[in-house]
Amino acid sequence: MNASARLVRLGALALLSAAVASCGGGGGATASGGGGGGGGGSGSECTSAESFDSTWQGIQKVVLEKHGCTEQVCHGSSAQGGLDLSPDVAYRNLFQVKSSSSPLDRIYPGDKDRSLLWLKLAKGTDPALLPTDVAVPGAPMPNGLAPISPEELELVRQWIYAGAPETGTVAGTDKLLGACLPDAKPITITPLEAPAPGEGVQFVMAPWRLPAHSEHEICFASYYDITDQVPAEYKDPTGQYFRFRSEELRQDPQSHHLILNYSVTTVAQIHDPSFGQWTCKGGERDGQECEPTDLASCGSGLCGSTPQDGFACVGYGPGGGGFSAFQIGGAQQSQSTIDYIDGVFAQIPLKGILYWNSHAFNLTDEDHMMNARLNYYFAQNQQAPVQPIFNVSRIFAPNAAPFTTQTICNDHVLPRGARLFNLNSHTHKHGKHFTVELLNGTKLYESFVYNDPVDQKYNPPLAFDSTDPRDRTLRYCSLYNNGIKDDGSLDTDLVTRASRVPESAKIAGIGQCSPIACTAGKVGAACSGSNDDATCDSSPGAGDGECDACRITGGESTENEMFVLIGQYYLATPGSPSASVASASSTTGRSDFVGIAVPPSRGCTSSHAGHMPGSAGEGAAESAHAAHDHAAHGG
Repeated sequence: MNASARLVRLGALALLSAAVASCGGGGGATASGGGGGGGGGSGSECTSAESFDSTWQGIQKVVLEKHGCTEQVCHGSSAQGGLDLSPDVAYRNLFQVKSSSSPLDRIYPGDKDRSLLWLKLAKGTDPALLPTDVAVPGAPMPNGLAPISPEELELVRQWIYAGAPETGTVAGTDKLLGACLPDAKPITITPLEAPAPGEGVQFVMAPWRLPAHSEHEICFASYYDITDQVPAEYKDPTGQYFRFRSEELRQDPQSHHLILNYSVTTVAQIHDPSFGQWTCKGGERDGQECEPTDLASCGSGLCGSTPQDGFACVGYGPGGGGFSAFQIGGAQQSQSTIDYIDGVFAQIPLKGILYWNSHAFNLTDEDHMMNARLNYYFAQNQQAPVQPIFNVSRIFAPNAAPFTTQTICNDHVLPRGARLFNLNSHTHKHGKHFTVELLNGTKLYESFVYNDPVDQKYNPPLAFDSTDPRDRTLRYCSLYNNGIKDDGSLDTDLVTRASRVPESAKIAGIGQCSPIACTAGKVGAACSGSNDDATCDSSPGAGDGECDACRITGGESTENEMFVLIGQYYLATPGSPSASVASASSTTGRSDFVGIAVPPSRGCTSSHAGHMPGSAGEGAAESAHAAHDHAAHGG
């Protein structure tokens, strides 16, 4: 087992004609996921010898002090590298503070790959975990001493993923610390700073209430018009769209996903009764009725429609049928950044109606107001529109029986002239090892963490110019574990459980399952349905049986599963250099592309093929099933 796997061990309806896929929070956060809905503190039941007031205090003691990082000759009073990690100043010297040796922040909330502290620690513990596109200067931390353990590195990762809070408990970190922590409370992440005027725009989600001990997937609408915020040079030739080179999202870690959709509903329909009442969210007019097209009507608050429980905004809005929107942004992580190769751009309308699809879970005793912000940064160099990969042709293929493992594979054929610059993946909690290879065995991608997958970049991009489709085929596979521990014993927490499929899946009409194996009493024995607990009794009449284990079932919650390949490329003339992006226009110096060009989903929902009228999109690409599904009892 490699270091990445060891680190992890510690721890929808498919409208395929419209490429719709969605997922949800389901079983909540796990040690390998980080953050999540809270509820992971030790509380009064903890019997560990050591206790801390917060996850951060534990990191100070167990990671920084224990490993000598606060010694006077290191990052104590001598402040090696300009960094003083003495207990009373460490946090303010780390959190969103630029390093003196790198353009990175020492701690960037939500993103370990942009946090130099984590990168320096990982450089010592397991360099294989480092992203290939980030330079990590200087010696590893601790400098000249033994590296921190994989468990301690995972502790720091989970803390950063949850926004790196100075106070409070991050779910699951009590186990990694081996210490007592206070009961977790909801975490409000530090707001994402808006781009400077002329450099980009920010969309802010109207806050919504997530009650204690609940899980909700909601949809609501808002109106936007950023026409006056976008300089002419960043608009398309028609002046109806703006072009951006990257997007960045930050949201409270209670979120399982946030998807921002552009609705095809016309502004003339904005008062359709299906939206419910439009009211101010936050600010001095909180709760009062508002006019959605008047962007000043709520003062410092935001005008939004009535949030409605539902699945991926399917059937939401006027008409109530199908999916009347396409994704323009979103992510599953608390912090996500998508950058394109220089010269590649995406573009979306300057104004219209947005559908916000937010799915979050709160395992704590306190209600919480969910927050999120999404930045778009304007594209200075506009040569070619982005082309997405979002292959959902086998999205619900995983179906491993209880207490078995299974490998699912599929093929994705790129069009001739593709220049691949990014790959990513999407599974739920049973997905343990996702790979992408060429048919000659060359490995392009590997990831082990389902809700913080590797975001692999290629610069220069990989060229696919062969006339033979086999040379342009990406074979992607994922190992699914439906209830087997590393030692081969049965895992009743990991196995798909009928009782744990959330209400959101029931609303969606998918993801429900019929139990066929026992989870208590005679664990692993065959049974038939939720009313067959007696068959599972350890002895006749014992009353200790439970029939609750199902096959892996495709669906929208983390108790269910998905199998999705995600990526980005642009199209070039076959044989042209991969190091540069050729312009589609020789007269203006920038692409003449007209229409909508958006990247693939980075969360759980996608309802677009990447382009609206004006582009062939991925029409030349093919997707074929591969006959490589394997199942094995006991892994």
